[in-house]
Amino acid sequence: MDSIEKLAALFKRFPGVGPRQAERFVHFLLRSSASARRELADGIRELGASVHQCPSCLRFYSGERGTCSICRDSNRSHELLIVATDADLSALERSRTYHGYYFVLGGTVHLASDKTDKLRLKEMRDRISELKSRYKDFSEIILAFPANPEGDATEALVKDELAEIAKSDDLRITSLGRGLSTGSELEYADPETIKNALAGRK
Repeated sequence: MDSIEKLAALFKRFPGVGPRQAERFVHFLLRSSASARRELADGIRELGASVHQCPSCLRFYSGERGTCSICRDSNRSHELLIVATDADLSALERSRTYHGYYFVLGGTVHLASDKTDKLRLKEMRDRISELKSRYKDFSEIILAFPANPEGDATEALVKDELAEIAKSDDLRITSLGRGLSTGSELEYADPETIKNALAGRK
């Protein structure tokens, strides 16, 4: 395998990137200047040095190692919103309609395989226990998954996982209202849609 084929194969690992698009990426880089290619390579290298995973919410962030700025913020409201991915969390933060804490589950249920081993279910329960012990008024968990079959299956799984905790500790578990159209991904929703989905949670 030559250098062009090898790089195209690496690009094909990206979500939503097929063989033709991967080849276009490679040829774009070939047409780019050496300095532009160096800038891209340096940016990728720096990810490993400056980006860390928050031990509380499990999102990736750039900065000093430790708890991220969101989890350190004592002015956040005392509820927890569970999302599938970092991209979903970023979309909610950009909307400026939610001001509580987060947890990143790490994906959704794959209906074809029904495997859940990559989902951070234990870490999710640990995060809830942490917030319960820290805040006496912690009383709501919001589930914010994509409005598609995978998101619905993930929501059902998480509700089942949390059923006993919710009952014993009188926690309210809510889901985003259908301000999100069916089939939509949370990360692509505009702020007004996110606002309506949060306002209509039930």
